[in-house]
Amino acid sequence: MSATLPANTARIPRWGLPPWTIEFDRDHVELPAEVDFAVVGAGFTGLSAAAWLGHMVPDKRVAVFEASRIGAGSSGHTGGMALGETAAGALPGLGDVLGGFSAILRDLQVNCDLMLPGAFEIGRQGILEDSPIAWNDSGKLGVTREVPGGTVDPGKLLSGLAQAAARGGALICENAPVERLTMQGSALLNIQGQQVRAGRVLLATNAESLELTGLADQAQPKFTLAVATEPLSSEQISSLGLAPGKPFYTVDLPYLWGRVFHQRRVIFGSGLVHLEDWRELLTLNVAEGKAAELLADLESRVRELHPTLRSVRLSNRWGGPILIANQWQPAFRQHAQHRDAIVLGAYSGHGVALSVYLGAWAAEAMLEKRDLPRWEANADAAT
Repeated sequence: MSATLPANTARIPRWGLPPWTIEFDRDHVELPAEVDFAVVGAGFTGLSAAAWLGHMVPDKRVAVFEASRIGAGSSGHTGGMALGETAAGALPGLGDVLGGFSAILRDLQVNCDLMLPGAFEIGRQGILEDSPIAWNDSGKLGVTREVPGGTVDPGKLLSGLAQAAARGGALICENAPVERLTMQGSALLNIQGQQVRAGRVLLATNAESLELTGLADQAQPKFTLAVATEPLSSEQISSLGLAPGKPFYTVDLPYLWGRVFHQRRVIFGSGLVHLEDWRELLTLNVAEGKAAELLADLESRVRELHPTLRSVRLSNRWGGPILIANQWQPAFRQHAQHRDAIVLGAYSGHGVALSVYLGAWAAEAMLEKRDLPRWEANADAAT
């Protein structure tokens, strides 16, 4: 069952404050009695699906139901790294994620500072002779190869998708937690004592409301941490090997990822808080307990990576949830108990480009213009 969260969850200090903002002009929206398409969750996935539905069938009634505010969950607290494929690699029929992502943003007129210069895979073995990165982190750390990838401004991406959905006619209902989904001829969503009937439903709540999506026993919610430096000089960025603007992530342990952000700030991320139940996210505070310990460890690691970073001030510290499913494969399937509902999430930290790309795919599936993938069979075979 979903829980009601504070109206300003996306910006309260409990999870810390990432270095971007979400801008969306909000009008009070009355809950509709009936819609053609209901989207649960106003993150990258849900907003992409709603915007794409409006793009394809502007005459249909579309509504997004968000328990808190736009971007209050994983999407508003990500690091903004856009990677191709999934955490499990290129799954059957996946297609060109980054190409599709770029095309969707273009068609929806979303400006989110997308840059696709590629990405660095970094590690402690097999380092390239001409590696621009030479850091110290449990041994020498450098570039092992380059792969497709890039970066976005997560705040602008959320804002742009929400605006595109609204332009397409979608109702965006914030502070509207879906507490139960039942079938009575068609889908019925119970929202704070009211019922909304929907022809088709997309459940895009990722690491939260796992009973609603049916993923409670099939995926594990985690909480990951990040920090951002103050603005650096061009010389400092060059000394770190990050002048090309390529994001990076390790291919071995201990894990580390990051990217350059606006005004030459550098974001570094690492660490997972393990959760027994997704509801722990409702009270988790980055200033306390394991999350605070992991943030302190991350800060210490960052300062030891390179002499440039030893005295740099950290301007932002934050964390956000991710959801990891079987074999690291996204959950993209029909709901086990509701034939008219689709479940989409569990990107295992690879959700920036992938969630928008699959959100549009889900919209086409709701319109019966595209089949859902059969990735569960692929995961079962791997097991």
